[in-house]
Amino acid sequence: MSIGALPGGFDPRTGEGPGGGLEESLATVIAERVREFRLRNGWTIGRLAEVCGLSKGMLSKIENAQTSPSLATLARLSEALAVPVTAFFRGLSEEQDVIFVKAGAGLNIEHRNSGAGHRYQTLGTMRAPHASLEPMLVTLTERAEAFPLYQHAGTELIFMISGKMEYCYGNARYLLEPGDTLQFVGEVAHGPGELISLPIQFLAVKSLGSRG
Repeated sequence: MSIGALPGGFDPRTGEGPGGGLEESLATVIAERVREFRLRNGWTIGRLAEVCGLSKGMLSKIENAQTSPSLATLARLSEALAVPVTAFFRGLSEEQDVIFVKAGAGLNIEHRNSGAGHRYQTLGTMRAPHASLEPMLVTLTERAEAFPLYQHAGTELIFMISGKMEYCYGNARYLLEPGDTLQFVGEVAHGPGELISLPIQFLAVKSLGSRG
């Protein structure tokens, strides 16, 4: 597999972007990562600004690659989005087109309002213009009184791997067992309901459309 130019025209063979500047290439890749992680949480720029303590104007400039954030700013974004600082540089020197994640090696992410025993692992997202799928492995080992319901753009597919649970979608309830598949529109509120048989593990794949 050859290594071609990355988002924003960055070429890992030369370390330069379309204008020949590494700073411009860094800004472009960081912009895509910040937007990716913000959307993964289902947050607006305003919500992210509240959590990390930055202004909406600054965040808008970062997401539009109009400025290169300082390490201190990246540290605040890292804490707010629950990702390592290095995650913002993903795409600068990686080969593109293929993402291979070994079993158990997914990147752990934190969902707000989720309790103990709820593990969410992202399995990687392709770079633009192919960033249309967001796969996540969810493992539930403890019951909770209530799960937060989620809403997002695009569609979602859930494939049940183990355990048994009731899954809420709008006013409907679906009993999911190993091998079952559920597809739905993301704008309707959805999420786990009663956890019937633990541990539960399922693959959730969001189809977001190209972010290119």
